[in-house]
Amino acid sequence: MRTIKTLTGKDPEDFQLLAEKKGLFLNGELKPGVKAGDIVKWLKDDFNLGHGHAMSIYAWFKGKRN
Repeated sequence: MRTIKTLTGKDPEDFQLLAEKKGLFLNGELKPGVKAGDIVKWLKDDFNLGHGHAMSIYAWFKGKRN
């Protein structure tokens, strides 16, 4: 996550706020039907993240915080 912050200036909480604004979250959780590929594409397109970094953010969204 430190590398992602260095690359983008954003931490996971920032990405979650942006995802909420995009309508990807409902009641603090990813909406049903939102797939990893949806998140990865968004992060690659908008923030130029690589696949691994984008998947790390997706995992964080899913509750894997370690």
